[in-house]
Amino acid sequence: MVPARARGVTFLFLAVVVAVSAAQEPNTDAYFVSRFFDKMGLAKPSPGGGAVCSWPGVSCDGEERVVAFASARMGLSGPVPEDTVGKLSKLQSLDLSGNRLTALSNDFWELGASLRGLNLSRNAIGGALPNNVGNFARLQVLDVSHNGFSGALPQALGSITGLEVLNGSHNQFQGQLPGAVVLGCGSLVSMDLSSNALDGDLPELSPLRSLAYLNLSGNQLPGSLGGAFQEQLMVIDLSNNRFSRLNFSSGYAGSSLMYLDLSSNELLAGFDVAGRFRNLRHMNLAFNQLSMNNLLASMGEISALEYVNLSSTRLHEQIPGALSSQLVGLKVLDLSRNNISGVVPDMINLQLRVLDLSVNNLTGEIPVSLVKKLPLMERFNFSYNNITVCASELSPEAFAAAFAKSRNDCPIAVNPDNIKKNGARRKGVKLALAIVLSLFFSVLGLLCLALVCRRRRKRSDAFPAPKQVSFKEEPGISGPFAFQTDSTTWVADVKVATSVPVVIFEKPLLSFTFADLLEATSNFDRGTLLAEGRFGPVYRGFLPGGIQVAVKVLVHGSVMSDQDAVRELERLGRIKHSNLVPLTGYCLAGDQRIAIYEYMENGNLHNLLHDLPLGVQTTEDWSTDTWEDNNGGEATENITAEGTATWRFRHKIALGAARALAFLHHGCIPQIVHRDVKARSIYFDYAMEPRLSDFGLSMIAGTNTQEDPLQHSPGYVPPEFSDSENATATAKSDVYSFGIVLFELITGKEPLGPEYPAQKEASLVNWARAMVKANQGTSIIDVKIRDTGLERQMDEALRIAYLCTAELPFKRPAMQQIVGLLKDIEPKVVEQN
Repeated sequence: MVPARARGVTFLFLAVVVAVSAAQEPNTDAYFVSRFFDKMGLAKPSPGGGAVCSWPGVSCDGEERVVAFASARMGLSGPVPEDTVGKLSKLQSLDLSGNRLTALSNDFWELGASLRGLNLSRNAIGGALPNNVGNFARLQVLDVSHNGFSGALPQALGSITGLEVLNGSHNQFQGQLPGAVVLGCGSLVSMDLSSNALDGDLPELSPLRSLAYLNLSGNQLPGSLGGAFQEQLMVIDLSNNRFSRLNFSSGYAGSSLMYLDLSSNELLAGFDVAGRFRNLRHMNLAFNQLSMNNLLASMGEISALEYVNLSSTRLHEQIPGALSSQLVGLKVLDLSRNNISGVVPDMINLQLRVLDLSVNNLTGEIPVSLVKKLPLMERFNFSYNNITVCASELSPEAFAAAFAKSRNDCPIAVNPDNIKKNGARRKGVKLALAIVLSLFFSVLGLLCLALVCRRRRKRSDAFPAPKQVSFKEEPGISGPFAFQTDSTTWVADVKVATSVPVVIFEKPLLSFTFADLLEATSNFDRGTLLAEGRFGPVYRGFLPGGIQVAVKVLVHGSVMSDQDAVRELERLGRIKHSNLVPLTGYCLAGDQRIAIYEYMENGNLHNLLHDLPLGVQTTEDWSTDTWEDNNGGEATENITAEGTATWRFRHKIALGAARALAFLHHGCIPQIVHRDVKARSIYFDYAMEPRLSDFGLSMIAGTNTQEDPLQHSPGYVPPEFSDSENATATAKSDVYSFGIVLFELITGKEPLGPEYPAQKEASLVNWARAMVKANQGTSIIDVKIRDTGLERQMDEALRIAYLCTAELPFKRPAMQQIVGLLKDIEPKVVEQN
């Protein structure tokens, strides 16, 4: 017989099993939640068999009906299965964010009766957002950001009258912002539709009486900005659009506004801040065409300002001295790339962390009080003005970086007591002595000049003028641009190599000539050839003083005059960015134009991605040679310890190249379009920092008969270039080529090759876009980096590349937006596996 105690235990076990089975019987909420975990391939949160309502992320009411369910960042992938969460009829809050969900179930829209909050952000859900979303009549929070939703925003959103938060940012929504949303969603407090492809006129937003946060940045919205400005708004971000006009209503004071960003639009004059924005802290109007007077003066009335960016707005006024006493809380002031004149005020009362006044028409001397504050700032720049500064408290490196084209002028210290005591008594003696010494040195100078002229005349008689050597006399010299060539080549115009100057920007006192270039490159010998680029061959050389350079002989097909070419080369030499290969000098030899660049020690991206060793030179590599150091003459390779086959390093390359292009597109006046972005254009310096090369050369080099530089390299050509007669290189064509480079970085594959499936145009971009569109992006990640970082970050990078390579140029994001998107997925050290 079974003991009574054993019978009791058995009875209790059977009771628990029956209770659990009853709780999870079909058509119950417990069953639907449990089935969701089973279908998604996840272990139950409570393997011991506890009640579903006690599981993490699950909340129930008194009747054990699920009212809240959260499975955020749990690695879920694929579509939401049928007969799971869509059947939770009492559900009020659902959070499935931070996963890799690709589609919603058909019964998902049955949740509408009770749902208050829905978060589907940071997934991979594509296609249109259907009008079924209108079923969620009681919804208060809707977040579908960072997905792949496309098409128009559904009109049915306007039927959700209680909606307070709408976030559809970082998708591919197109068309106009529906007027039904503005008219129907009168309770909206926050609306974020940034980083989409919305276009069409912005509807009047005045019905949104509760709206406090508005972000429509990164779209293609044109026209006027009138209805966007309502009194209750606290945050307005309409940057990176195509707005051209501002129409403030007469009674609008902006009393609640704290954050305003209208940068990178097409706004013209008419932005009047007088009497408005008393509580504004952040104002960014950069990259517009305001061309206004009195903007800085009226800005002084906004005493709460902490951040001001008016860069590239064509301002042409002076900086009011009163700003220092008015904007005492100002921390960031960027007035760069304008036509601001006058002197730099002392700004003694400002608590500035960032100050940029570069590329203006400022004159005079920077106040000593301001110079003393500079070392305490995070960043400052006064370059390219006509100013002087006493930089005794700054390092030479800091002065070179922040005061380019400025004069370092410090007064000589003297003892005023000695001047007073001895000055009157010795004044007459000093005057007489000065006259005598002047006469003496004048006579001595004339004698020396006569002696030098006599010696030069004797020397010229003793040694005849050097004869121009021809190719036939020196057949041993190789290289396509050897100096010893016949009269049919470009160097025949260089009669005396020592008479042709070489300009080195950072070393203006050193006198280099074309003869030094010949010696540095062994007469442009093929042994020094680094690359055969689109604009001409590149040679490695050592100028006198151990200056290592890369010498690019530009293909001469431009109609630009030598004077204009020099002006353009001087301008390119002033363009400095940590992710650009700097132009360090130039030379005009006969009809040929030669650009001199800083030497890049560690080769280019094409070689790195396709397993060419960093220490082996190839004809496509500027730098992968070893060279002697000061350690016994042994060759060393200057390569950092950080592994190059990691997601973190690939992301670093992508972000660096994106920053370089964003600087060329948005930070240079006039804008510079690269025209040939590719893996071979991205080099690595001694610290393995990525640097973009060959920018701004198209006008100087022109075109040749064999290849048009307007047409990008094979594999990187934007689709709009198929019509060669109307092809025009634009910033958006650069974006397309960058997108292909980004695909290369993540997949490790070349743009063209036999490995892609046979189709009309077999290429990396067509293959990769098809895989991303089919939500199979993770399957094409390079196996070398797959396990070195977070897969969701790499998948998101593929989606960024997808956006960049949109067929229509206007659908591609700007490089500024791409930098932001890449920074959003920047891997951290702690995230590495």
